[in-house]
Amino acid sequence: MPNTSSPVSTPTKTGPYRTCEFSDNMLVQQLVGPHNANLSRLEQRFGVVLHSRGNTVAIEGPPENAALTEIALTRLYDRLTRGLPIDEGDVDGAARMAVPDDTQVNMDLSIRTRKRHISPRSRGQAKYLHVLNTNELVFALGPAGTGKTYLAVAKAVAMKLAGQVDRIILSRPAVEAGERLGFLPGDMREKVDPYLRPLYDALHEMLPGDQVAKLLLSGDIEVAPLAFMRGRTLSNAFIILDEAQNTTAVQMKMALTRMGENARMVVTGDLSQIDLPAGAKSGLADALDTLKGISEIAAVTFTSRDVVRHDLVAQIVSAYDARDTRQKAMKPPR
Repeated sequence: MPNTSSPVSTPTKTGPYRTCEFSDNMLVQQLVGPHNANLSRLEQRFGVVLHSRGNTVAIEGPPENAALTEIALTRLYDRLTRGLPIDEGDVDGAARMAVPDDTQVNMDLSIRTRKRHISPRSRGQAKYLHVLNTNELVFALGPAGTGKTYLAVAKAVAMKLAGQVDRIILSRPAVEAGERLGFLPGDMREKVDPYLRPLYDALHEMLPGDQVAKLLLSGDIEVAPLAFMRGRTLSNAFIILDEAQNTTAVQMKMALTRMGENARMVVTGDLSQIDLPAGAKSGLADALDTLKGISEIAAVTFTSRDVVRHDLVAQIVSAYDARDTRQKAMKPPR
């Protein structure tokens, strides 16, 4: 099966034809994209050649690759029939999700917010959205660019809009990433905002700016450093603890025990990006070890194949993972 996280080969005219026929010619025009841009992207992903004519797309290439291409084209066309546009990210996502007979991938896991209609763009994201629907406490682990925080914020906003929770609590430990920023001017909110900016950015992707401001002012959305959580009970809330690899074991226990009635919590982090002082054990790693026997708690691990940013990001993550694996193999046993 081709690796659909990045372009895999140059299209070659080999193998039999496979034809996809669609009912709406206007939607097919959107499917192929301007100057056949979407088809060209799928050709690069799967190593096939695509021919568009009228309401049909013919696929020429190895049978396995052609079958996966047909799955991707069908998913994109289905998205268009629901009145949703497609862009490069959607095309790449359809390629990653092109897996035959995968029940979870075929489920409708989309999330609607005021500004976005969000669908999974990788198999890891599909699994993540599934457990967000079914578990009250979820750990999401993996590299940057996999959608850990973005999808958690989307789910929180959707539940808030549907009246399923009363408020959203977004928190991060205030730990600098490998550098010391020194004294930060301003009041408390101005001091902690630089640490929490990624959470604000995700909110603005889901809701109009004036609504975000209103919900922040009313306290229906609260963005705060982890230290502000001590002593509180958070009921009827969707709680997201981001960058949790930078918590201590004491902080993590404190955060997890804030859950009150009708609370959901998502804990995200990347154990390869710990910025704690040397020798300090990550609270995220400690929690995963301590809580692994509790069946109601779900953990989803993303890999470089789930990176939905620029193709180079997936390749960069894979290169660092390979380096770390080599270094571990070279260390003498204790």
